[in-house]
Amino acid sequence: MTLAADAAGFVLSGVARLITGAQGHWYGCPPKAEQRIYFANHQSHFDWVLIWAALPGDLRTRTRPIAAKDYWTKSRFKHWLTREVFNAVYVSRTRGEEEDPLEPLAQALTAGDSLVIFPEGTRSNKDEPQAFKAGLYHLAERFPEVQLIPTWIDNVQRVMPKGEVVPVPVLCSVTFGAPLQLEPNEDKHAFLDRARAAVIALREVAA
Repeated sequence: MTLAADAAGFVLSGVARLITGAQGHWYGCPPKAEQRIYFANHQSHFDWVLIWAALPGDLRTRTRPIAAKDYWTKSRFKHWLTREVFNAVYVSRTRGEEEDPLEPLAQALTAGDSLVIFPEGTRSNKDEPQAFKAGLYHLAERFPEVQLIPTWIDNVQRVMPKGEVVPVPVLCSVTFGAPLQLEPNEDKHAFLDRARAAVIALREVAA
């Protein structure tokens, strides 16, 4: 990251906290600079910015969000922002039959980075996250040493509702839960249900 990008990141995290009052609340795990996958409910384009801003600085520098390549590279500013400031991992929403959608994520984890992912795969306006897709399970299976941290983002749908481009000042919070681990011989569907339940349970903690 360049000095300009680092300064921009510092300013953006400050602006995000100013708009939302966002603070990270840690339950079951401390904010340590360990390799992690933060998996959260997904309600707006602002979600990963909010998680990123809620992390302490030493975690923020090694934590990369997942960004849809077609959306976040279609303008020079969006491309610069996600590449230089957030160091995003780009994923393609349209790909060939031979392409592995998890490969960019696997490369980042192999390099020692932490990730922010949204296992629903798409944004939702519902109170509870939709069913989780299989990607989280496959990453947990492939990288058992990486901590899986359930994360609940509260109130962000009022800051950046679907279809809006200008954030509205609203108090938000990001709650981080206890690490999960894929159990030996655990069924994919059982794991995904358990991971989703861990995210939903944090809603009560955040209330």
